[in-house]
Amino acid sequence: MFQSGHAIEQLRSSPVETSIFAFPTDLHGEGVETVFDNVQLRAGLGGITLAAVYHEARDLFPHNPGGRIRFLEGGAAYFRPDARRYEGLALRPRPARLTEEFDALTEGVAASRRRGLAVHAWTVFLHVDWTCDPRPEQCERTAFGDPLLTELCPANPDARAYAVALAGDIASRGVTTVVAESLHYHPLEHGYHHERYFLPLGGRARFLLGLCFCEHCRAAVRVRGADADGLRRFAVDALERAFAGEPDEAEETTLEEARSLAGGELAALLDARAERVASLAGEIAAAASAEGAGVAFLDASGAVKGYATGRPEGEPAPSIAWRLGVDVEAVARACGGVEAIAYAADPARVRLDLEAYRASLPQDGTLSAALRPMLPDCDSAENLAEKLRLARSLGLERVDLYHYGLAPLAALDRVREALALA
Repeated sequence: MFQSGHAIEQLRSSPVETSIFAFPTDLHGEGVETVFDNVQLRAGLGGITLAAVYHEARDLFPHNPGGRIRFLEGGAAYFRPDARRYEGLALRPRPARLTEEFDALTEGVAASRRRGLAVHAWTVFLHVDWTCDPRPEQCERTAFGDPLLTELCPANPDARAYAVALAGDIASRGVTTVVAESLHYHPLEHGYHHERYFLPLGGRARFLLGLCFCEHCRAAVRVRGADADGLRRFAVDALERAFAGEPDEAEETTLEEARSLAGGELAALLDARAERVASLAGEIAAAASAEGAGVAFLDASGAVKGYATGRPEGEPAPSIAWRLGVDVEAVARACGGVEAIAYAADPARVRLDLEAYRASLPQDGTLSAALRPMLPDCDSAENLAEKLRLARSLGLERVDLYHYGLAPLAALDRVREALALA
């Protein structure tokens, strides 16, 4: 599992590719050449990681003349899909309205090639925001049977076929890497606008409400010899007690506690989730590889811990990946590479998380990281430079900076200075 000392020394001497996340609306609003001038000349970066499919959002864009507060479409594809790849499938990509006049992925790949830059496709797979046209057949379901309409289930055959076809379609556009976001299960608080819970929910209730009990997940439990229906009843009973006011003071449920629930039966569900996620990652990697692209599995654990404040606490980020159905080592074996979300102001915390990821990877697994060159994570070039030096010392393949359109332009100057210092 661990890298040999000789291998680590070789990695430390290797350069780290640097790229920056961007939205198609950045290219459309500011102009392709302006964005690429800022990425290449102002920030001094070697690539762009462009959103190919993205979820709904309302964001502030401090330098986009096309609109400073903008709404992104839900679950939209920012390219023109190849319809042949989705023939006979229950699900297919939904092109953004923007694609009627502007295919951002095609434009981004062409601009990158002209300039000798790398281009990666940032792809949100299973968080779809399709509530305007719900697909309950393919969604995750709570123990009560409620469909979570924004989350496709990694165990659902239709959702898996869609994700594999999507990966191949995007990879065929000439990108170097498909950066796979949301290729896993989702916790209760994954995020929908105006979520409301007007009762105290402890760690166990939140955990149980975030588990999927759809027919396909229950079938995977039965294959492991566990009582799937009994397990669902256990979750319902525990949640009903929480709704009735039974105290649940635990902040979080640990992996050991979770595996012991329902007389140890819940372990079968957790194992099934991890297997379904890892196997889906492998299928997507195979589809991308057939088109000449790699896959980086974007693990959201660091965002769960540090997105809001930039001050994650407790155990390293990969220690909670199991809550999303992610076995970091198994996923890396399946698709070759993991990208960690290292959203933390303190470089020591970034080191803690990245070293934990590195220790979890198979010897040939690659590691990348997403860093924020702006608040709440970064307020100086030296802070960012220290994190970039750390990335090089740990042999990271790439650092993705978050995010071109959301950052003030002064952050790009900070990036260039940090690269010089690193």
